[in-house]
Amino acid sequence: MPYKTILVHVDESSRASERIKIASAIAMAERAHLIGTAVTGASRYLLQSRMLAELDPNLQSHLAFLRGRAERGLADFEAAVHMLGLPSWEKHLVDDEAGGGICMQARYADLVVIGQYDPAETSPVVMPDFPQYVVLHCARPVLLVPHAGRFDNIGRRVLIAWDASMQSTRAVTDAIPLLRRAHTVDLVVFNAGAQQQLQSARPGADIAAYLARHDIKVEVLRRRTDDQVSDALLSLVQEIGADLLVMGGYGHTRFREIIPGRVTEKVLAEMTVPVLMSC
Repeated sequence: MPYKTILVHVDESSRASERIKIASAIAMAERAHLIGTAVTGASRYLLQSRMLAELDPNLQSHLAFLRGRAERGLADFEAAVHMLGLPSWEKHLVDDEAGGGICMQARYADLVVIGQYDPAETSPVVMPDFPQYVVLHCARPVLLVPHAGRFDNIGRRVLIAWDASMQSTRAVTDAIPLLRRAHTVDLVVFNAGAQQQLQSARPGADIAAYLARHDIKVEVLRRRTDDQVSDALLSLVQEIGADLLVMGGYGHTRFREIIPGRVTEKVLAEMTVPVLMSC
């Protein structure tokens, strides 16, 4: 499915401009509508009730502070898209905590662009688990931008992490608009003999044939590693010079939370290139 609506999370952070640049470039290439969304961090459940009228002046002042931050982020977004000449865009200010607000808006988008958590730049709005939460809850492909580095041309050399799971299948399908524009697409299968779902004489060949029917040529790499798959995957990104990683996002339930799987968590923490994840 083509990307016709792209959602990008904007705020006052130093990396917001990189997210906006990447989201705008994809929107231009796809002739898509771009939505810049800033969230205040204030609970929508509180603000939708009559409790707001009863808030003391200190809470009212804090809410005004949070809205001011969000509005400045949206002003930067508007200036950036004007400068880039993006023809179709809009901006939203959402009263909600970051994860919930972006996930609600994601229901009306084909792709969500957010940033990796940066421990060196804390925020009163964006919590450390924000990327994991969005990946595991928004039901849309999520493009995560690292908290360091410049990425002027992503998706020229793409690496797909393939294990024939539902998650990696969704990620591959969701990435097709990006894969079609790539110069090189590599698909890696790690330790195929240990994965029951990879019951094929040539693991990876079936998905490569599927992509070929979408006019996407894929080079299949079959690797064995005794290390953690996450470490081997991140090393391979560097080895082949990939500028985009496509993979499934995994999680499991614990009480009322969804906890990211080990590979997902490791990649989210140590990614050095943009990552497209789907669940």
